[in-house]
Amino acid sequence: MKNLRTLALGMIVTLLPIAALAQVNDPTEITPQSKIRWQFSPYTYHFTPDEKHKNVVMIGVEREHSNAKLEGITLFTNSFGQPTIYFYPWGGVYRSIGGVEQLSFKWTAGLLYGYKDPYEDKVPLNYGGLSPALIPALAYEFKSGWTAQVNILGTAALMLQLSTPVI
Repeated sequence: MKNLRTLALGMIVTLLPIAALAQVNDPTEITPQSKIRWQFSPYTYHFTPDEKHKNVVMIGVEREHSNAKLEGITLFTNSFGQPTIYFYPWGGVYRSIGGVEQLSFKWTAGLLYGYKDPYEDKVPLNYGGLSPALIPALAYEFKSGWTAQVNILGTAALMLQLSTPVI
């Protein structure tokens, strides 16, 4: 029940950045290619399983600009059950990888907060729970608007993610 409450609170908090992400200073930025997407991750595969690992559940929101730049925020419980946030103001998407129209490569870069004692050494350059992050991913649009994505979490894990447009 506690996990359900935490997830519900996380979803509510995730709604807050939508207004910020949806604000456009330049009206020419609003095009059919600009979109805001919900993100959800039900599963993370760890390369080296550990009895201390907990189930990782992630929710988030991401904006893709018409020029293929990305920005977003995700909330999740990390592999050790600690509430964690990843804010990425930088990112990009490259479409039609290998001639496959539905396949794309994505990358995001930003700040990760939440890996604290005794797990602060599980992410590089962590100081007080705050560390830089760079996450590459492969995404496949399997149904109009619906995307399955595999995030590469360094040498630690792969995260399966599903997303769909909000706006």
